[in-house]
Amino acid sequence: MSIKNQGRVILVGAGPGDPGLLTVAGREWLRRAQVVVYDRLVNPRLLNEVPPDAEVIFAGKAARDHALTQEEINQLLVEHGGQGKLVIRLKGGDPFVFGRGGEEAEALREAGIPFEIVPGVTSAIAAPAYAGIPVTHRGVASSFAVITGHEDPTKPDSSIRWDKLATGVDTLIFLMGVENLPQIVQQLVAHGRAPETPIALVRRGTWTTQETLTGTLADIQERLKGKNFGAPAVTVVGNVVGLREDLRWFDKRPLFGKRVLVTRSRDQASQLSEVLMSLGAEVLEAPAISIEPPSDFGPLDGALRGLSLYGWTVFTSVNGVSAVFDRLRFLDLDARSFGSTKVAAVGAATAAVLEQHGIVPDFVPSRYLTSEVAAGLGGQGISGAKVLLPRTDLMGEDLAGALKTHGSQVDQVVAYRTVQAAELPLEVLDALLTGRMDVITFASSSTVTNLMSLLKGDTNLLAGCAIACIGPVTARTAREAGLSVDIEAQEHTIPGLVAAIVEWAGSNRS
Repeated sequence: MSIKNQGRVILVGAGPGDPGLLTVAGREWLRRAQVVVYDRLVNPRLLNEVPPDAEVIFAGKAARDHALTQEEINQLLVEHGGQGKLVIRLKGGDPFVFGRGGEEAEALREAGIPFEIVPGVTSAIAAPAYAGIPVTHRGVASSFAVITGHEDPTKPDSSIRWDKLATGVDTLIFLMGVENLPQIVQQLVAHGRAPETPIALVRRGTWTTQETLTGTLADIQERLKGKNFGAPAVTVVGNVVGLREDLRWFDKRPLFGKRVLVTRSRDQASQLSEVLMSLGAEVLEAPAISIEPPSDFGPLDGALRGLSLYGWTVFTSVNGVSAVFDRLRFLDLDARSFGSTKVAAVGAATAAVLEQHGIVPDFVPSRYLTSEVAAGLGGQGISGAKVLLPRTDLMGEDLAGALKTHGSQVDQVVAYRTVQAAELPLEVLDALLTGRMDVITFASSSTVTNLMSLLKGDTNLLAGCAIACIGPVTARTAREAGLSVDIEAQEHTIPGLVAAIVEWAGSNRS
């Protein structure tokens, strides 16, 4: 077999959950994948890096629930690698830290399939770090050990040397050990570890749903009673646990523990989602709209070819800018087509995208209300001027009418269509039905209208959620739909919306 056509299997550590902890090498391999075989603990967001034509196979395993056995996974890797494909085996944490990556590599070697290993960030280090617990610390701990917690420590042939381990290492980190916690505690104390030794359980470490429970070997089991603290969890034993109160950071972020629904179009959702997640929120995305080309490009093309006839072009959204410049490129035109035409941008984000295309707006209103936009342009001398408004197909006469009162002639053309999504993702619908959503964000009136349409107008599904709107126009649409608006951005931008949500969360934190 030639090198060119020979398959390969890359064992990639996906990290413990936070998608930002995937290594650069891991991301590059994912982007080249033809087949991806992934684990239960892999963050689904990482699959966004995979080419759309790649085959994606779930091979998740839990303690009593295996989608595939280890032998079946080994055979799957051999089979696809033997077909000349680039196979990415995406494993939670690090492949060689209780990840059974060594077994998979052995199976590949025996089958003659080339393989490579891309190490990942192990939960043994990351989960304690996200809980504010360093596994080593000067004057507190100079050694640590990572131990399987899945082995029954009471069985006669245990491979764990409890007599050496209990007092021979400063920090003990048990993976997959919550179910066996009583036996682990018993063995440590029986072999000399002090009952007052601090212990921490970190569940879903590095995920936005992370939980941390602390105590001592003497009382941790009592503290655990009545709490849903199942796998995946990391157990940390040692005096370093006492540093948590001073060093905790992840669960102190302003939106930690809040579940937020982002309803923007799929292309735009990532910006808002990433900011919210960086502040600690768990984000679900339900694109209530998608941005599509016009059904007829004729009016837009005619306006763009005749740009020199317009005194002003007013862009009211980032989508309008992107649609216009995409069409200019199709027509073999560029920013020079604007010539002496002045350009207004409604919103800082719209202005920023225009500047990326080489256009510095002549006017950006300080506030984004229709009346103030029209008044501001009126002050720029639009009386008698011809004004172009490239907008969505859902455009109204609000801004156009206001500009006409200042003596301008306004041409509104459809630059893009705002199309309702076909359905809500199942995880979003489930969160709404079970009352597990805290905040719903609306960045435009169309997101309100289309989400309510998807919910068939049932406002009861949103009754327990704080409604966050980017500005007064969107807020008015939400109220007209029967929703109570709890959060309204003072600055009508995505950063302004985020700031308003943070302020709300601070005032409502128990």
